[in-house]
Amino acid sequence: MRIAVLYCTLFAALTWSVSSCTPDKKTLPNLKETFSKKDKNPFGGYIAFNQLQQVFYHNNFYVQKQSFEASWQDITDTAALYISVSKNLYLSEAAQKAMLNYVSNGNTLFISSENIDSTLMDSLGCKVAHSLVKMDYLENMRYTAVRMDSGSYYNIVPYTYFYYPFTNHFARYDSTVTNVLGTNEKGEANYVEIFYGRGRVYLHCEPRALSNYFLLQKQNYFYLQNLFTFVSRTPDHIYWDDYYNKRNRPSAKDSKNAFQLLLQYPATAGAFWLVLSLLLLYILFGGKRRQRIVEAIPPNVNTTVAFTETIGRLYLQKRDNHNIAAKMIMYFQEHIRKQYFLNTSHVTDDFITSLSRKSDVPKETTEGLFKLISELQEAPEISDEQLLLLNRKIDIFYKKNQ
Repeated sequence: MRIAVLYCTLFAALTWSVSSCTPDKKTLPNLKETFSKKDKNPFGGYIAFNQLQQVFYHNNFYVQKQSFEASWQDITDTAALYISVSKNLYLSEAAQKAMLNYVSNGNTLFISSENIDSTLMDSLGCKVAHSLVKMDYLENMRYTAVRMDSGSYYNIVPYTYFYYPFTNHFARYDSTVTNVLGTNEKGEANYVEIFYGRGRVYLHCEPRALSNYFLLQKQNYFYLQNLFTFVSRTPDHIYWDDYYNKRNRPSAKDSKNAFQLLLQYPATAGAFWLVLSLLLLYILFGGKRRQRIVEAIPPNVNTTVAFTETIGRLYLQKRDNHNIAAKMIMYFQEHIRKQYFLNTSHVTDDFITSLSRKSDVPKETTEGLFKLISELQEAPEISDEQLLLLNRKIDIFYKKNQ
């Protein structure tokens, strides 16, 4: 339904202009946003250019077909008007400085673009928040509006049309030198006047509101007239940009390379120089040999067995069989806890059964071992024969467990 409304509205608005865009056609007209003064398609600038010629009927329009820094060399005015309407406005560093000098000398600069050069915006203290609406989905289309700001205009009626909504707005601007002149339907500023030097800059971030399609809806042509309300009706000269509206991307001449973009912001520039300095220091000092060659050190000899035999002989020499048996029992119980996750604090029939099943040792053997352990723990003295019997039964348990 919405697609049909858009289709019919576009054709009804443009049947006067392009013979190829009549309702007999079964395809939509060209929706490319060119904003060219000769383009009579929905998003061309034919209506805006001709209507402005009527607004400024005292002046002739000089069409500029080269970059601003090249045009500025021939412009010596101090009360001229330069108009640029484009989808994207990409500027070289020279063009950006030339525009600011042009305004500072007392001239007026009018820019309507979705993407205005970030360096120019930073110089003017502004930042644009762009639309989050996906332009590829037709279901996102609806009736949307822009209006003039009530603080500067008496008549603030909404100017509407059916298309993707107007959501671009200025998220940041210097209120001490900036006046808000227009808003979107949410009341967010999308048209501002900035005082710079002896001149003024008018920034407008919704160029589709200057398209043929929009201006032919009802009385939307009043919107264009209101945009230029505060501009002098008799400027020295009027220049219409026909250069930047043809540039969807910055050219190799005008664009900043990756290195220039990196150094454009203090944070990234500082990080870049820090990394470069660290890299140079690493090359300078890391390129040298860090230390002399160290001779191979022979590995340490494992003396655990010798140490164990020595400790065993000390115990045997003292004839402390009770202490030896206690340690043998302690190590055996520790082995059961780690290997089978059983609690050895309470030796019951269930414990014997679980240990026998997990260790695959016969229950009789397991029961006899723990019976001997219980007897030795309660005995005041342990003979050599009892100690050897304990060692033998523990070895049998280990071997059957393997």
